[in-house]
Amino acid sequence: MPARIVISADGKKAFESWRLAFASVAPQVSVCSWYDPAYTAGEDDYALVWSPRPDHMERLACMKGIVCTGAGVDHLLAHADFPRHVPLVRMGGEQTARLMADYVLWAVIGLLRDARTWAMQQQQGLWRNNVCSRTSNTTRVGIMGLGHLGAYVAQALAHVGFCVSGWKRTPAELDGVTVWSGVEALPDFLGELDVLVNLLPATPATDGLIDHVLLSHLPKGAGFVNVGRGRHVVQSDLLRALDDGTLCGAVLDVVTPEPLPDDSALWHHPRLTITPHVASEASREVQARYVADVVASLERGEKPALLCDVTRGY
Repeated sequence: MPARIVISADGKKAFESWRLAFASVAPQVSVCSWYDPAYTAGEDDYALVWSPRPDHMERLACMKGIVCTGAGVDHLLAHADFPRHVPLVRMGGEQTARLMADYVLWAVIGLLRDARTWAMQQQQGLWRNNVCSRTSNTTRVGIMGLGHLGAYVAQALAHVGFCVSGWKRTPAELDGVTVWSGVEALPDFLGELDVLVNLLPATPATDGLIDHVLLSHLPKGAGFVNVGRGRHVVQSDLLRALDDGTLCGAVLDVVTPEPLPDDSALWHHPRLTITPHVASEASREVQARYVADVVASLERGEKPALLCDVTRGY
């Protein structure tokens, strides 16, 4: 029996949009809805998921493979009974990486030019000429996390002309980027940055890593962009860093919890820009093409580039 993709991602109502996407870019692939009462499990079934319910785990354990529509899979591995023996592949692809690079470029340039002040002045009807003469080639940007997305973002920023460095857990080389590695190198890495970008994976070791102590290693008045996970950041420490001048501003695409509560102090801070977790979500068609390619790769017995190492959590 040919491989079949069983779709639960985004819920029952989203299936038709997924079906149309697969029909457009991979018509040879068989798809069905996770929620179809007539569905009968097959030994060649693959699951496409985002945030499955706890009662989905038993069926997921019978799948030949699982593809997640997100670049992070920590929310899946957080389930005690998630089937860790089933191959789990993270979302990737050129468009996903390009969208992330574009978002980070927008965020970094916004911090560089103090665009938040312009936006607030417009809301108040103020015409105030706060000129900023800094340029990209004199701005030092550091990327924490040089995985699939982090490495792409780092090289994209370097191509634009920023002075780019990166930090990761283990040593590596990346064209056009100065790479620091190991916890002991963090203070030196941070000490030479104008803007810090977080793209770390979500693991127990990275939870709460970005606190006031870490941010204090940055030069006074640096900027911060979080496109990793909300739980990487101690939110009270971030607000403190914005208030005491440790940071000149911050851009957050991820927060904890999501959505952010109405009474959160983050909403109203004048030096903070918040976006609703939109940095890097590819189109349905691009995601469908990626999923079809992943399933074909697994069917050939190959190892997809973004196959999750469950011992690391990413």
